[in-house]
Amino acid sequence: MDNAVQSALQDFTTRYSQTWDQLCGTHPASDELFGVPSPCITQTKKDVVYWQPQPFSLSEDLGAVERAMGITLQPAIHQFYTTQFAGDMLATFGGLPLTLLQVWSEEDFTRVQENVIGHLVTQRRLKLSPTVFIGTVESESQVVAVCNLSGEVVLETLGRKVRQVLAPSLTRFLEEASPRTL
Repeated sequence: MDNAVQSALQDFTTRYSQTWDQLCGTHPASDELFGVPSPCITQTKKDVVYWQPQPFSLSEDLGAVERAMGITLQPAIHQFYTTQFAGDMLATFGGLPLTLLQVWSEEDFTRVQENVIGHLVTQRRLKLSPTVFIGTVESESQVVAVCNLSGEVVLETLGRKVRQVLAPSLTRFLEEASPRTL
């Protein structure tokens, strides 16, 4: 299996951590993840957790999603969600501020799979081609997703056929995304 997505994600995560260190003098921090157990937590202060990525320790991938939906997911999608445990990361791509979603813990991996299945079920019901979300944007009606047919990264309007291609592949998307902090 080509591990280009894994390498690109690890590189982005390194750049993200370095940006936090340079601008804030700390590891990446999250108040949203405060109180949620994770192998990533390096420190807890007041209502904030500081974290560093950890290797993905589960032997499974998104096969449960594939079985539930009767489809085969793009290898890039498996790699994105099974490379590491990490907090969600803020980024910018082509001027678009976004949050890259990550798996925080073993328990969170189950939640991610359930959410992906729910997303795919809705798309099937609406007769839309399948995508798997990898990020959020300010608008709650849009997500950053990987098209399961083409492998392109798209800005998708939920429940509609409206999709804007952002990058030809997840690897390219991660390579061109820029880390940002709050």
